[in-house]
Amino acid sequence: MTPTRYTVLVADDEPAARRGVRQLLQPYTQFAVVGECRNGSEVLRALEEVRPHVVFLDIQMPGIDGFEVVRRRTPDRMPALVFLTAYDEYALKAFDAHALDYLVKPVTEARFASTMRRLAQRLRSDAPTTPAPGIVVTMPHGTTVIPLAEIQWIESADNYARLWVGTRSYLVRESLDSLQQRVGAHGFVRAHRQALVRFDAIREFSHAAAAGPQLLLTSGHRVPVSRRRMATMRRAMREHALRTRGGDP
Repeated sequence: MTPTRYTVLVADDEPAARRGVRQLLQPYTQFAVVGECRNGSEVLRALEEVRPHVVFLDIQMPGIDGFEVVRRRTPDRMPALVFLTAYDEYALKAFDAHALDYLVKPVTEARFASTMRRLAQRLRSDAPTTPAPGIVVTMPHGTTVIPLAEIQWIESADNYARLWVGTRSYLVRESLDSLQQRVGAHGFVRAHRQALVRFDAIREFSHAAAAGPQLLLTSGHRVPVSRRRMATMRRAMREHALRTRGGDP
């Protein structure tokens, strides 16, 4: 049997959820649960007393929630952090809090295995890196996180939004306006009323008279730019290019 190398704290106000994490951890004998917490106050105390390598932290807990735990503890003093939640709308905020991963309950074994691979890699590394933010999407086999850096553009699809990663797409039940608020600070700009585009995915900004202004993406997709957004698009692209090169707009 592989000896225990890493200690784990499980924090959730629901006993069934804590028990579920314990059961999912059973095949991973290098990880041992050394404590359970029911609320944020208990988590803050346990982090100081137990000093685990990993914490599985529920976002919505009585009193002090998961995000407030991180704020009070400060991200640089947190162990490897995996957020647990019944909702998927907190993903960006979770990664902004330096979470390694974000699991939506109920968690499948396949999705949990992906998290454990990342945890093992992180804990073996002498210089762990903070993962890029992403958007949680529901798949037939469970939920997964699509990193923002892989999304080239997002289009409105009735009550949903469609995320395009190359030629593949994923649906999320969220409005484009709501998504713009979440991803606008991560290099996305509105091309027209029904589309957001990531700056780094733009290969060319063309102004052909017949087709009208449009963006050619690295995937080969062409996304029109509305005439009333052309000036804003040019300015945003110029400012983004300057920031990328380390200059001032």
